[in-house]
Amino acid sequence: MSTENGKPKTENPQLISSMKQFLSVHDVPDLSGLVQEALRQKQNPFGDEHLGHHKTIGLLFFNSSLRTRLSTQKAAENLGMKVMVMNVTADSWGLEFEDGAIMNGNKAEHVKEAAAVIGQYCDIIGVRSFPTLNDREKDYSEEVVNQFVKYAGRPILSLESSTRHPLQSLTDLVTIEEYKTKPRPKVVLTWAPHVKALPQAVPNSFAEWMNVADVDFVITHPEGYELAPQFSGNAKVTYNQNEAFEGADFIYAKNWSSYREYGKIINSDPAWRVTTEKMALTNDAKFMHCLPVRRNVVVDDAVLDSPNSIVIHEAGNRVWAAQAVIKQMLTAIR
Repeated sequence: MSTENGKPKTENPQLISSMKQFLSVHDVPDLSGLVQEALRQKQNPFGDEHLGHHKTIGLLFFNSSLRTRLSTQKAAENLGMKVMVMNVTADSWGLEFEDGAIMNGNKAEHVKEAAAVIGQYCDIIGVRSFPTLNDREKDYSEEVVNQFVKYAGRPILSLESSTRHPLQSLTDLVTIEEYKTKPRPKVVLTWAPHVKALPQAVPNSFAEWMNVADVDFVITHPEGYELAPQFSGNAKVTYNQNEAFEGADFIYAKNWSSYREYGKIINSDPAWRVTTEKMALTNDAKFMHCLPVRRNVVVDDAVLDSPNSIVIHEAGNRVWAAQAVIKQMLTAIR
């Protein structure tokens, strides 16, 4: 990625470089240009539908999805593509991912063949696969998505992986761009309680993208919920949620399980729930969340239903973020 003073260099958005894969922000040659491309797609949803003519995208879901599935399918169709969707664990043979495995168990097909065959049918392949939250080393190796990169022979689009959710993070940045009222807003990622252990993918990815965006970025969470250093990066980290909220322009709430004590819930303090009292500390901040969200556990109804909540608008932008990315990937394979 080209940079200037440690930040992505903004180039002519009409001349954005194509992308051969989309797994993280590191695959984006021009971050500001990609954000602007998403906003252009929003203004003219069918302006590039010729790019996908006679092209097929395959969307493979190893885990459940609502926004990612529907928004990516709509984005691809807006670009003129044919879309094939498969719930891998329910609709296909069980897949083996370990190289050199003796396949005498319940896995009927190896990813070497499966990915290569899917590559025969599709021009772009989207993959969604969650972590186990049992084996940190294996989860953070990104075995599933990387095996598809290795064997499919086609561009791979991450629909969320064990450690990242780049389409969501691009969406978040697009939404911040639309709603910001000053050039460099204060953006706060806050941990919030939850009833079960959740992956670090969304907060990891959000932090990774905010660290290269032009924002004042703060992460707040209880002790023990530190993200992996490669994701928290240069963000200011504080264990004082009220302090973090002071003067904030955007509050992004998300639960995640511990990285240090991998996959565990080590604190479920309800005092970390986002409330109207905490939002009053901000600079009239907008409230964001990737959804789904557990009401009155993560955030109070009064916040989620307030005029400052932009979660539905944010979810709507999932289409335009996906459309901008797929457009660039189509440009790479033309």
